[in-house]
Amino acid sequence: MISSEVYPLAKTGGLADMVGALARTLVRSGTAVTLVTPAYQSTLAAFPEIREAGIEFAIPIAQRQVTARILKTALAENLTVYLIQGADYFARDGLYGTPAGDYPDNAERFAFFTKAALALAQETGSWDLVHCHDWQTALAPLLKQAHASLYPGLQQSKTLLTIHNIAYQGIFPASFWSLLNLEPRYFSPPYLEFFGWSNFLKGGSIFADAITAVSKKYAREIRTPEYGYGLDGVIRTRDTRVLGILNGVDYSEWNPATDSHIKKNYQPPKLYGKRVCKSELQKYFALPLRSKIPLFAAISRLVDQKGLDLFVEAAEDLFRLDLQLVVLGTGDAKYQDFFTDLARQYPHKLGVKIGFDSDLAHKIEAGADFFLMPSKFEPCGLNQMYSLKYGTIPIVRATGGLEDTIEDFDPLLVAGNGLKFTAYSGAVLVEAVKRAIAIYSNRLIWSGLLKNAMTADFSWDRSAAAYARLYENLICDRPLALDETT
Repeated sequence: MISSEVYPLAKTGGLADMVGALARTLVRSGTAVTLVTPAYQSTLAAFPEIREAGIEFAIPIAQRQVTARILKTALAENLTVYLIQGADYFARDGLYGTPAGDYPDNAERFAFFTKAALALAQETGSWDLVHCHDWQTALAPLLKQAHASLYPGLQQSKTLLTIHNIAYQGIFPASFWSLLNLEPRYFSPPYLEFFGWSNFLKGGSIFADAITAVSKKYAREIRTPEYGYGLDGVIRTRDTRVLGILNGVDYSEWNPATDSHIKKNYQPPKLYGKRVCKSELQKYFALPLRSKIPLFAAISRLVDQKGLDLFVEAAEDLFRLDLQLVVLGTGDAKYQDFFTDLARQYPHKLGVKIGFDSDLAHKIEAGADFFLMPSKFEPCGLNQMYSLKYGTIPIVRATGGLEDTIEDFDPLLVAGNGLKFTAYSGAVLVEAVKRAIAIYSNRLIWSGLLKNAMTADFSWDRSAAAYARLYENLICDRPLALDETT
């Protein structure tokens, strides 16, 4: 597996969680896995046990040869991780950029990383399959084929590309083309050329033996102009090779019965600990200690994708209701300023922390009653699955992985694990919140919903088994068996 981030070595989002958890689960079930990831400055500082592997390569970047030094560690028993250093590509504070924007040489950084990963695969033994993730490593299937003489040991290997978010494609000016050392014919519409630019994800989508999206719904959505971000036509041409496999949850990390981050552990049917966690969360955000009103939460990147414009549209109506809300996240300045100003306006109803805080994220999952995810699109989503385990009822928009994981609650049948709406509208969000408050006020119905949520199982075992079947089918040239995937 080649990935630009792997938890716990480096993380900016769900990609790192997915790769780390999938790899560990596969190894436990008997699949041999090797991970390859960049040797970021922050990773080396946090993990002093990382050592030299005694391997170096000269990687062609345009007309230069850049030395790739290979480091090594273990993520778990029988799970080797190789980390790639080169020039100053990864000796920086951020993984992809600074608060001012992406690093201008990201095309070069991740072209180098992908080439070095393939060189490492060639050096360490023929791999049956190369599983790459998102645009940062999407060139691997193309480079393997186009530079076959450099990687003879990989020519029988299969390639799998997982698209975690098709909105991020690795699109760079044509001036970066020379970095790839590819024949000019590959800079054309059938291959990497994309309206005069180079598109890394397009190249991977064309050349990979199979493509997975991180939920069934999202695999269907990226075939459409609305969600395909210009690559829907490419995805449709690969139709029978595109599968949806839902991400899972690492319950060793996200489980209120064992979570070391929270004030008091709990599990059904005894939920006293959750009440304690709610009080602690209210104290943290300086909110009144009101146990009988619902406490809503949002942990999110503060960007348009996450439906934050619905909060802007609905704020006045939301805060007329008897509720509390806590928000944790960082992102676009307009949303950071919006929530900060709103907290000043409603200090007894809204608590906000701008930034990324893993410890606080656990405390919010444990202490809140409802979790808001009104996303414009959501390839998979993890927080709604974390929230189920913690008895923090998700309120989601029916898109992508949110559609696949949340079943709308029917109080008459006491069926369903959350609240779901379809229309992308602030008014509809307010109605969903009102519905949540009504359910919360009925203790009998509320207890039924909590039971449904907390007993839902989205562990990685099922998802990893689907990936293992897909790997085997690819390696053995069998039909991909879409109906068998999760």
